[in-house]
Amino acid sequence: MKSFATITQMTIFARIAELGSLSAAARDLNLSPSAVSKSLAQLEDRLGTLLVKRTTRSLVLTDARSEERRVGKE
Repeated sequence: MKSFATITQMTIFARIAELGSLSAAARDLNLSPSAVSKSLAQLEDRLGTLLVKRTTRSLVLTDARSEERRVGKE
């Protein structure tokens, strides 16, 4: 069984989603880009799904992200 996501991981993910970039989220949270990327990877692993499709030039939230946001509002 996967453990629950941490508040920190969820906060970092929320900033990524709001700002549209890992590097912008890192700057906003005063973290290194690698720390933000690692936190996102750990969150995705805990949830067992990809939340963000990443390429070298873009970041797109997946449909799983929409489900997480919907569940979070309940």
